[in-house]
Amino acid sequence: MGFGSARIWKVVGLAGLAGVAATGAIIARNHRQRTQRTPEEIHAKLRERVAAAHEGSAA
Repeated sequence: MGFGSARIWKVVGLAGLAGVAATGAIIARNHRQRTQRTPEEIHAKLRERVAAAHEGSAA
């Protein structure tokens, strides 16, 4: 193994860390968006989904 292969593994490792960090940031953003909804908003959204599912199954 030369120095070139070690450099490649460093780059792969850094890319993996960047991917993990980006995934964590996306998950945190989605969690914040979910928790900012009021219970009434969630209930209304669920009612819309149920109505849409009933319309789709009736067609």
